[in-house]
Amino acid sequence: MSERPERGLRCRELTLKRPRPGGGERLILDAVDAHFVAGELSLVTGPIGSGKTTLLHLLAALLRPTAGEVLADDEAVSRYAAAHRDRWRGRVGLAFQSPTFLDELPVLQNVMVPLLPQADSLAAARRRAEEELARFGVAKLAGRQLAGLSGGERQRVTLARALCGEPRFVLVDEPTAHQDQEGAELVLGRLRELAAQDATVVCVSHDLRLRDGDVADRRWEISEGKLVSATSREEVPEPTHAEGDTL
Repeated sequence: MSERPERGLRCRELTLKRPRPGGGERLILDAVDAHFVAGELSLVTGPIGSGKTTLLHLLAALLRPTAGEVLADDEAVSRYAAAHRDRWRGRVGLAFQSPTFLDELPVLQNVMVPLLPQADSLAAARRRAEEELARFGVAKLAGRQLAGLSGGERQRVTLARALCGEPRFVLVDEPTAHQDQEGAELVLGRLRELAAQDATVVCVSHDLRLRDGDVADRRWEISEGKLVSATSREEVPEPTHAEGDTL
């Protein structure tokens, strides 16, 4: 009997180097070993420039590592040829800080775009897009143009577009950066919901509300390209919240 594949995303000795303008190389990620488990919300925290976003790009196969590999359910996605990498990204919900939208289309149609290849009909895609916008509290923006949105509204639309297909793998970069308390709770609630449905959810952030709160099943710290610690929810002490802080 063959072994069951290890579910989730695993990094093995994941290393990325980049050439320096004056010669030599700069080490961006240094032999990262990590298992982001299916069914969990994993939070990677660290200061700006520590390698968090680079890690997400490697997990999404948007970058190829200098050494090491990324495995999704035991498949080495970092070794895929270009066409296979494109298909892999089709299975991933990606939400980065500078998304690309079709500015000539209103919000609803932008959210519908990734649903069109898989939806049974245009009406079904529209319905799912409307439902996802409602989950993020931005249903009223469906007919608006992207150019007229605030930073927080645009971020929630970005997340709605990335997650409306309920992907098995979710990679999100600073998802609460432009959110007030209410918006952050909506975002985190949706990420937890997907994890509860057995998705592998990896969130990177330097938001202190996430770093210091009890929001993730597993928490990692990255510093100078190294993943230096990991704690599960059971190992994290109960946080002390100020009055009114409910995240």
